[in-house]
Amino acid sequence: MIAEIKLGLCNPPEPIYLYVKNAELGGESYLWYHYDIDREKTIPVTQRVLTGYLSELRLTTKEFKGKDNLKLDIVVSADELYVVRTGIETNFAKSFLLAASLIQDFSKPLIIVANAGDENTVFCNLYDAASKTKIYREWSRDLNWATIIRDIQSLLGATSNSIPEPPLTPPKLSVVPQSIHPQDLRVKNIRTLLDYPLDLVKEWLQFQDVDRPSLLDISQINELIKTMCLAWAANKCDHPNHAESLYQKQVLDAVVSGADELTAISAWMQQVQAVKTGAV
Repeated sequence: MIAEIKLGLCNPPEPIYLYVKNAELGGESYLWYHYDIDREKTIPVTQRVLTGYLSELRLTTKEFKGKDNLKLDIVVSADELYVVRTGIETNFAKSFLLAASLIQDFSKPLIIVANAGDENTVFCNLYDAASKTKIYREWSRDLNWATIIRDIQSLLGATSNSIPEPPLTPPKLSVVPQSIHPQDLRVKNIRTLLDYPLDLVKEWLQFQDVDRPSLLDISQINELIKTMCLAWAANKCDHPNHAESLYQKQVLDAVVSGADELTAISAWMQQVQAVKTGAV
């Protein structure tokens, strides 16, 4: 079905970005807001509910105070195209992912609700828009968030109308074996060791405007590897700073001293798991 085209004056066909924050401005409480970059101005959104179709879920790296921060973009098609952007480690992101992981059919509209929590936190409640039924899943410390994101992305991709049908008869391709670049092999081996989703690596590379690690400089490749490692440790250590501190000592410092990187990362993984179980 083709949407009716509105004629006349209107705004540019660009996404409307919503950011998540439990705050107050000018005596007005809000949980979502727009941000006017040109005027560096926060614009509160008084509504707490967004109803529409979840069309895409993606990870975006944004620089803040000299550091890269991983954001979750929840893309919703409604009267306009909305992008709810929030930190990947926030309660809002995790409560959204938790509920969305139960959905098998994203062709139906959803109600996304921002709810205030304690100490300026914001949680997300998700409802089936037709039945007004809340979608709820119990919280668990052992959840693999990377896998949840990958599974939701797969379902969204499988139902996307923009994906062309495969040809009835696949074309014959002449494949010429090519040697793999050492840095590409390095990332591949570490990704396999961590069981880190390939789709997330591809998405990370896309945000750097490349399609393979060997097109990056060495510092960027090191950052990608660190991102994968700390994502693996995210739900395996009660204190993320401790996992990162161990990573500095047992991986980075060890490699500088001549240790094999894969071996060092494997030892670091064992140490993180040992801390989690209280074995050390």
